Amino acid sequence: MSATLKVRNLEASYGAFKVLHGLDFDIAEGSVTTLLGANGAGKTTTLRALCGMIRRSGTIEYEGRSIANMKTEDIVRLGVAHVPEGRGTFTSLTVEENLRLGAMTRSAGDGISGDIDRIFAFFPRLKERASQQAGTLSGGEQQMLAIGRALMLRPKLMLLDEPSFGLAPLIVKEVFAILADIRENMGVSMLLVEQNASLALELADQAYLIETGSIALSGPAAEIRDDESVRASYLGY
Repeated sequence: MSATLKVRNLEASYGAFKVLHGLDFDIAEGSVTTLLGANGAGKTTTLRALCGMIRRSGTIEYEGRSIANMKTEDIVRLGVAHVPEGRGTFTSLTVEENLRLGAMTRSAGDGISGDIDRIFAFFPRLKERASQQAGTLSGGEQQMLAIGRALMLRPKLMLLDEPSFGLAPLIVKEVFAILADIRENMGVSMLLVEQNASLALELADQAYLIETGSIALSGPAAEIRDDESVRASYLGY
């Protein structure tokens, strides 16, 4: 299986403060890779660095092409969708308007209406609220909208930052079931940052454990899930 993303010696800083210290990882085509670690370990910074949102150095190859020096908007146009922590919905716009914004880099006749119908098939509750202001949605519905808006890009790679944040357990399970469905039926590769390590490892194929900006452990998600130190520190058993 070919790699959608190859990262070598990734470093990133906020001003003079270096956060990432030479990360190496790959994301296989059509797979889910998860980044685990404590708060402040550098997981969100990794996503932001890949998107060109902060100063970074190292090798970042997306589908065999270097994106290390590209601007964020150019990386998005290549098919990399970022779903940030906090969802980032446009609260004064309707659900459908938010979805159409997700397709703003596409031409008007590029099957956008059909893609909205596909998003509504994944998220029936969004269809019910298509004309409702996004700011009036529940937290779970806003998370679904954020994922749906990212899918409107027709991404080949999705970067997901804490999709379970602030959601009730039943909604979290629903969101993760939809992510599994998207991976299975759309072949979208995903890089997942998630505090719920147990759920993340269930969904993921590959896992990397980050400690203070460096990779401390990596391997197939099933093996990481069975690692005693990971179970004790992150899974609670």
